[in-house]
This record gives sequence, structure tokens and C-alpha cells, in this order.
Amino acid sequence: MVLTVSDLAVARGGAPVLEGLSFSVAPGEALVLRGPNGIGKTTLLRTLAGLQPPIAGTVNFPEDTGAYASHADGIKAQLTVTENLAFWADVHGADLVDSVFEAFDLVDLRDRFAGTLSAGQKRRLGLARLGVIGRDVLFLDEPTVSLDGFSVKMFASWLRDTHLALGGIAVIATHIDLGLDAPELDLTPFKAAPDARGGSDEAFL
Repeated sequence: MVLTVSDLAVARGGAPVLEGLSFSVAPGEALVLRGPNGIGKTTLLRTLAGLQPPIAGTVNFPEDTGAYASHADGIKAQLTVTENLAFWADVHGADLVDSVFEAFDLVDLRDRFAGTLSAGQKRRLGLARLGVIGRDVLFLDEPTVSLDGFSVKMFASWLRDTHLALGGIAVIATHIDLGLDAPELDLTPFKAAPDARGGSDEAFL
């Protein structure tokens, strides 16, 4: 299982933003996307995950192995922490194991309703979904938003010692140093020319 990107061009709201991207990420590896705000990191991640079509080029990885995590936590406020994770486990036909609660510091919050959690706790719960869905290729858009320093290290530990150690792949847009031994890809040189043609007319969400 390898993620392979060849001569990719992507658009936001019909306007080309990045072009000429080619790279590959092997099992057990991560790639960190860098670049100023507005360069197209989110657009690239959405395109890699198959949520919007590219203008040109190809993205290849095994079908039904990818997952995209954005700024939204994707939790149901009226359900408890356990019920939220059980829901996602059930959707993906996976088992909900105790190690997920431990990895994301949710043990003492199992029976709390998600709507009563702090912003950081909600973020940890949202990220804990990644530990139950069993997807090998993760596309992560600023995953540490709302997390304190301790929680950032905890998430980085899970990403490094569990997901990547088991042969997973991660492509991450972040301004935070996660302490990963991973190459960085600066998207600035791939900014689309002002007169670049084309672009899908998809709704940008």
C-alpha cells in the first residue's frame, strides 16, 4: 500500500490553486504539508481524500482505506463519549477497544455527554475516531487545533507509535511541530499561475 500522487493540479471554487504536485508516501511514513494560509493545503487534502475532483493528474491508493479529518470534530453532542466512539466503530464494522480511551485521555470522560466537554476534550474525542475506524491512509487538516501542549504530544505519540508503527500513512497540514521523523513539502513552489486554466465547479465545503 503506497499513496502515489502524479502531476496533480487542484482547484478551490473553480479557481486553480496548486499544480504540478508529484510525491509518494510509503507504509509507516508521514508527509507534512507546509505553506502560508490560503496556499491550498485544505484543498489538496480534500482532493487527495477524494472529496473533490482534481483538475489534472492522479491520486492512487487502495480503495476504501482513506479518511479525511478536518477542523470539525464530527461528534454528536447528545451522545456520551463512549456512544460517539461506538457509533463510528459500528459504521466501520470495527471493535471499540479500551486502548482508544487511554490513547486520547478519555478514560475519565467515558460517560460524559459530548456537548458538555471543553473545546480541547471535544477535539480529543474527534481525533479518537481515527483510532476506531481502521483506515490506513489519513489526511489530517490541522489536527491539533484547540489542543494544549500535553494533548498535542499525546496525539503525536498515537500517530507515531500506533498508526505509523502499524504501517499506516498520514498526510498532515499543520503549523505545529509534532516531533515526527517525517519529510515536509512546502506547497509555495506549486502555486498555480494566475492565468491557469480550468477548475471544477464543485461546491467548496
